[in-house]
Amino acid sequence: MATAHHEAKSQGGIPRPQGEAEVSVGLKPGGRIQCVVVTPERTLFDEVVEFVALPLFDGELGVLPGRSPLIGRLGFGELRTRARGATRRYFVDGGFAQVRDDVVTILTNRAIPAAGVDAQAAEQELEKARARRGSSEPEQAERTRAIDRAQGQIRVARHKGKD
Repeated sequence: MATAHHEAKSQGGIPRPQGEAEVSVGLKPGGRIQCVVVTPERTLFDEVVEFVALPLFDGELGVLPGRSPLIGRLGFGELRTRARGATRRYFVDGGFAQVRDDVVTILTNRAIPAAGVDAQAAEQELEKARARRGSSEPEQAERTRAIDRAQGQIRVARHKGKD
């Protein structure tokens, strides 16, 4: 008499013993994400959240639990997190982000909570940057970075208190 032997497969296709439950490595309770924001001075933020929006250099990327791993270059802009219905916003000054096992790690030179972004100062920086005339390629690149940085701060400042 032949008996049927069925092996369960894990998500990666690796056989696991019959009756053993699938365990999702890295998943936070309730389908959440660990978000960590690190600057050279300190860890600014280390919390479990439901959603993260990253300002990548070529556009915004939303991250939900279960996202495929990635490493991305950050631009100047707004980092948003959502937890328990509350949205928190930060200005990030470029850097890198890693998404792996429902952990989002952000390494940036500077991260400022939206409440700490001064819209008037950012407008003044934008005007100064636009008035700059760069004759060399490095000067042009610095002018472009200064404009992008100021515009990112202005966008974050406009969203203060909207959540």
